[in-house]
Amino acid sequence: MRLRLVPAETKIDFFRYRFATFGLSVVLMVASLVLWLMVGLNFGIDFRGGTTIRTQSETSVDVAAYRAAMQPLNLGDVTISEVFDPTFAANQHVAMIRIQAQDGQQSVTGTVVDTVLATLKAVDATIHFTSVESVGPKVSGELIQTAVIALVAALGAILFYIWLRFEWQFSVGAVAALVHDVVLTIGIFSLLQIRFDLATIAALLTIVGYSINDTVVIFDRLRENLRKFKTMPLRDVMNLSVNETLSRTLMTSGTTLIALIALLVLGGDVIRGFVFAITWGVIVGTYSSVYVAKNIVLWLGVKRDWSKPDATVGNQFGNVDA
Repeated sequence: MRLRLVPAETKIDFFRYRFATFGLSVVLMVASLVLWLMVGLNFGIDFRGGTTIRTQSETSVDVAAYRAAMQPLNLGDVTISEVFDPTFAANQHVAMIRIQAQDGQQSVTGTVVDTVLATLKAVDATIHFTSVESVGPKVSGELIQTAVIALVAALGAILFYIWLRFEWQFSVGAVAALVHDVVLTIGIFSLLQIRFDLATIAALLTIVGYSINDTVVIFDRLRENLRKFKTMPLRDVMNLSVNETLSRTLMTSGTTLIALIALLVLGGDVIRGFVFAITWGVIVGTYSSVYVAKNIVLWLGVKRDWSKPDATVGNQFGNVDA
């Protein structure tokens, strides 16, 4: 007996309110862009510059105790993580402390470093700093530029791939959905002022990959059904294709969200921004695969002149449970 999240055959009209759903997506994108421009993002150390301190002690690293001790110093964005390495000795415990650049300064001053050391020695008397490195605004600016180039390059490569595999209408719809997902993710980060760093960029690229996978699965079924039902209206063929892949979509998104929510609740502060971005991306990516990508393909129209000697070729898996 197989688990079914939805009935074997569904006949949901996903395009009944297509103008309202597409309009909602446009409004949310505009609102996200306004938030981005007016409020801005809460950039982390990677983009704002700061200082990285490597610590070493003879006792186990207590990240929570370190963070609690440093909180009264009011140093802004502080990230603390333990470093693991099989080459470390039994009494060698290492941590990385990253402190954002203070207002009007390119890096943390020596006085602040000495204050941090004294504060941490109150927690662990054996602690000492093995290295102190600073990242200036110039390097941070280069990281922002590189991150933008990475996102644009990913979207461009996907645009070209979908164009080759399907038709240009599919390509436009898929990339529009991806832009929708990225812009809404940036918007929610701006609204909630969640720390935006290189891990978030990695999450955005992950969202792009996840969303395009979901979109391509439905596009594949749509292409098969377009060949199978040559006289059926495009809207009906698209509804049929989405319904046929609905079980697969919900199963994939649902199981992914279970793992992500567990990480979001139990994963700790270090990865919370990364996990939140992917969680949000899975939700909006599933939505955009139908209500953005498919809406645009429906609006642009698709060629219906594919001819084949056997009308069932390419549809042999059409009845396989998704």
